[in-house]
Amino acid sequence: MTDRTVCDTGRDDIRRLLERTLSATVESLGAYGGGLALVDPDGEVLTTHLGVGLPLEYATPLHRKRLSSPSPDPLLDAVRERRLVWVASSEELVRRYPQPARILPHHALAAAPIVTGGTTWGALLLFWPASRSAALDPGERRAIEAAADRFGRLLRDAAANGHRLSPPERPRMLPLPRRHTASAAESQAAADYVARLPEGGCALGLDGGIVFLDPTAAELLGGRASDLVGAKPWEAVPWLRDPRYEQAHRQAVLRQEPVSLTAIRPPDRPLLFQLYPDATGVSMRISPIPTERRGPNGHSASGNGSGTASDSKPDSKPDSRSDPRSAFGSGSGSVALTAAQQERPPGARMDIDAVYRMIELAGALAQAADVAEVIDCATDHALLAFGAKGCAILVNESGRLRILSDRGWNPELAHIFDHMPLTADAPGVVALTAGVPLFFADDEELARMYPALGKLDSGMAAWAYLPLVVSGRPVGACVLGYERPHRFGEDERIALLSFSALVAQALERARLNESRMQLVHSLQVGLLPPSLPAIPGVELAARYLPAGHGMEIGGDFYDVIPLSRNDVVAFIGDVQGHDASAAALMGHLRTAVHAYVLTGADPGRVLADANRLLTDLDPHLLASCLIVRLDLDRLRARVATAGHYPPLLRRPDAVAEIPQIPPGPLLGAAPRSTYPTVDLPLPTGSILAMYTDGLIEIPGIDAEQNLSGLLAMVDRADGPLDPLADALVRQGSPYGGRTDDTTILLLRITAGRRG
Repeated sequence: MTDRTVCDTGRDDIRRLLERTLSATVESLGAYGGGLALVDPDGEVLTTHLGVGLPLEYATPLHRKRLSSPSPDPLLDAVRERRLVWVASSEELVRRYPQPARILPHHALAAAPIVTGGTTWGALLLFWPASRSAALDPGERRAIEAAADRFGRLLRDAAANGHRLSPPERPRMLPLPRRHTASAAESQAAADYVARLPEGGCALGLDGGIVFLDPTAAELLGGRASDLVGAKPWEAVPWLRDPRYEQAHRQAVLRQEPVSLTAIRPPDRPLLFQLYPDATGVSMRISPIPTERRGPNGHSASGNGSGTASDSKPDSKPDSRSDPRSAFGSGSGSVALTAAQQERPPGARMDIDAVYRMIELAGALAQAADVAEVIDCATDHALLAFGAKGCAILVNESGRLRILSDRGWNPELAHIFDHMPLTADAPGVVALTAGVPLFFADDEELARMYPALGKLDSGMAAWAYLPLVVSGRPVGACVLGYERPHRFGEDERIALLSFSALVAQALERARLNESRMQLVHSLQVGLLPPSLPAIPGVELAARYLPAGHGMEIGGDFYDVIPLSRNDVVAFIGDVQGHDASAAALMGHLRTAVHAYVLTGADPGRVLADANRLLTDLDPHLLASCLIVRLDLDRLRARVATAGHYPPLLRRPDAVAEIPQIPPGPLLGAAPRSTYPTVDLPLPTGSILAMYTDGLIEIPGIDAEQNLSGLLAMVDRADGPLDPLADALVRQGSPYGGRTDDTTILLLRITAGRRG
């Protein structure tokens, strides 16, 4: 047996162990479903590996999520913040996580981080039905955390033995173990019991496929049991071909609550469908609605004219001679369609999964801030939702075809097509320049139109060339490749073109934003010092980072000014706002502080003068500022602050601390403000870290906890300041969640000077 075979065998054993552990965890905690999402080896993507209690198509939109995604998400929050996330109700889910709420079950859920030591492996996701209490008691919390710890130990040991799992193409969905297996006699007795009832009985799987139906149900649906078993009602029964029926099943499975709906079987036979879900499937009862209950116009006589059933939860089976709608009270969903609403042309049935995929894609693209994120989002969606093996994004660059991304393709193809003239005869060029979609179901179709391409080894057997068009103007093309021959039906072509339209809008927006960002960043950098001065006795390092998302200009400023060999002034500040007014004020303020410093004034006096200037300008904006004046002869610093965070200070042979500096008011708050100045001893080897609020004020992360982490890093600092500056920025925003620009200015006293 080869090493590779041994490794694969070990991974298979780990997968089976994780599957058993996940199923046992869901059952022991009283949940009806759950999942296991793991961080990929590159540490950038969270991938769902296993699920239980949900059909695969419902879980597919949850499959891959980038840890740097700005979109609020319970799984990402659990992993990034290493804390258990509890969502008690559907209302809370919609409020806190609006985008995942479109897909996740609408009741209680928990996302627990899987952590061992300093390694975060992923997260455990659990769902509960609405019947459970909204509160999470301490015992339940401990049980969930203990379950996550078990997964952590399994994954840690697997990785230590060289069996770390690689991301799967699709999550594996597991059935919950059945608590009782019926004998042949019990099965026959159950079938006889159902057959004697006046209404029809039907069992659906979690995916909606019919696994059992009795003769009455088959007769009411208008088909033969042998033809219907294995099919989904909304696919096999023509008059149920509407996404609202599939949505009713999805709602029952995800919410774990009964759902009722009515439908008109042509020409005029009304039927009531009642869906009763649990973690293993859905029982569906089909009851005729008595004709004497109907009005002369053919609608239900309930008074609403639409045949809509009342919402309710069932407590017992109703007598079919009474109004079967009385079995449902407030709390469950209901759906009804008239016969006219159900008349749809052949082949025009909407795919509810495609609708959900488009909603998920639109939400994800709306959060994508740059071209790279748009491409990653579009590629992930194309590979997962449409079953493509490869996805490439093409654009026009100076009259030539430019490949921005080509995931899944033969690398040799990039050398052939990248920078191809837009006069070339190739389908990618046609889609890009003419905005015409092209579909090739197999090699023969491609070779007939483009003989040269038929000879290339692309590794694909079918292709879709989708133009990316904005306002009637092609801005690019998306090329999907399929591993096997693939016939593109009408519905799929519509879905693919809808996909390309969403991607086109997002890509154009991202490209324009990036151009604006480059312009704004150039302006911002031009307002900051081009470099730090070389000062004997002082080591300096600075970092400026714009906000992780958003194109606004920042208001941060800093500078270091040597007044003499032994006298150095450093200052840092932040102007309120992120627009042109803030940028202009920042330029004024930095220049003013620089000028006042050159007069040799004390830091408190400099701030008072700057404050008076700012109030005279009356810009309706405020600013913070921290000034440190170093006396290298006496190894001390004079410090004053105008509403700015105090620095972090670490002296030799002492722990890092935040010195007590009396805060003065923000600049521009009051015209005659004064700013106290304090002395800080700075013996040789001392480190002073000055920063703006973007370093610690990050949404979703406790500022005090973040500040404690930064203090610990300064305390452990040993070596040059540049690596420390980089580390502080990474610690301050480990997954790119920064919403404000960030500036860091570090100083270390390396030698005292005398006389």
